[in-house]
This record gives sequence, structure tokens and C-alpha cells, in this order.
Amino acid sequence: MWLPVVAVYAWQKVTAAAQKPFFPEPLVIWERMKTSWFTGPADHLFLNEVAIEHWSASLGRMFTGWAVAGVLGVVLGVALGRSRLVFDFLDPLLQFGRAMPPPALVPFFISVFKIGTQMQLATIIFGVIWPVLLNSIDGARSADRVKLDTARVFGMSRWMRLRYVILPAAAPKIFAGLRLSLSLSLILMVLSELVGSTDGIGYQLLTAQREFDVPQMWASIVLLGALGVLLNAVFVLIERRMLAWHRGSQGHA
Repeated sequence: MWLPVVAVYAWQKVTAAAQKPFFPEPLVIWERMKTSWFTGPADHLFLNEVAIEHWSASLGRMFTGWAVAGVLGVVLGVALGRSRLVFDFLDPLLQFGRAMPPPALVPFFISVFKIGTQMQLATIIFGVIWPVLLNSIDGARSADRVKLDTARVFGMSRWMRLRYVILPAAAPKIFAGLRLSLSLSLILMVLSELVGSTDGIGYQLLTAQREFDVPQMWASIVLLGALGVLLNAVFVLIERRMLAWHRGSQGHA
């Protein structure tokens, strides 16, 4: 826990000594964050109307896109992972789609969906589905053949084999894909809000940059970093609880 404190202290000392206009001190950034977002009542966690408006818009897009990509990625991934023929047929297309950078498709999404929420969700979904999809395929293919054969011998239906054998075997890799896609969804949420958006954290960041409001720009950057750390920490807690049986079977505490 001491490392972040030392890093911020060093950041404060270096920026205070340098006195560069594009690198404000952490204390200046913190003061701007408080005046911009934390002037609300205590029952709203001190968030003011500006913070609630822009943060809720950004987080709503991010979680919606991540959830849709997660569901589609798991369903399609498990189905492809259990069908060797279909996977071999579609693998070149999957590799092509995975290699395509989402920012390159923003003009295409704008032309199809116009500027707005649909375009932003399409950008997020396309960018974050690949870790979930490919990890789900790999996890479904790694199911123990002996366990599957035993389940068939005992007359378990396809649905029961899926629920009690395939999904538990694929769960660790699925969660790994979901964790990676969560961080990507934050990045793509900001990217999508830099194009024609009228609200959101990315919009605030772009507005501050255009107005040469450097402290506000850094406040948005620090906020995004803090959100990334918080979201990852929450996901890790959920993952540990959901996969406690797996950690126990592997001999981990």
C-alpha cells in the first residue's frame, strides 16, 4: 500500500519543482476534481449534478456494452468450442475480426448507426467481445473427455452435461476473458465518447482539451484510472467468490 503514496508524493514534488503548465501538481488536480464533481450532498456521496449526469451516462454505456458482449461471447464461444467442424470453418474469420482495431471501425459505425448511443455501444461491443469469445472457445474445448464420457454413460442430457461438466471446466477462462474485456470496455467507452458525444467522461475530457483547461483534463484522466482500479478490484472479488470451488480444487487458499 505504500507504493501509491510514494508515487503520488514523488509526482507532487517533481511537478511542483518543474512548474510546467501541461503537468499540474496532484493537489491542483484533486482540487479541480472536488470543485467539478464533489460538491453535492452527502446522501448522493457528495456527487453533484454534473458528476451524476456524465458518470451515469458513461458507466451505463460501458456496462451495457460489456454485458451484451459477455453474453454473446460466452454463448457463441461455448457453442463453437464444442463443435470442432464449425470452429475450424469460422476460425479464419474470428482471427480476422480479432485483429481489426476497433478505432478503425468508428467511421463505419457512424455511417451505419449515426452519432449517438447505438454507435457507442457498437464500438464497445465489437472491441470487447473477442477476449470473452476466444476464451470461452478455449475453455469449452478443454473440458475433460473422461468426465464427458462418464456423464453420457450415466444418461445425462446435453443440457446437464453443459451445466455440470462443460461450463465448470470453461469458467476460469471465461472469467479471465470477462476481466480483460472489462478493462477494454472502459477504454472503448472513452474512445466512443470522443466522437460527437454530448455527455460522458470522454466528452468532458475532450471539452477540457479543446478549452486548454489542463487541470480539468488531468482530473478526467485520473478519474478514469481510478475507475479502472476500482472496477478491477470489484471484479476480482466477485471472481474469487464465484470460482472458490476451483481454487479449492487446485489447492489454493
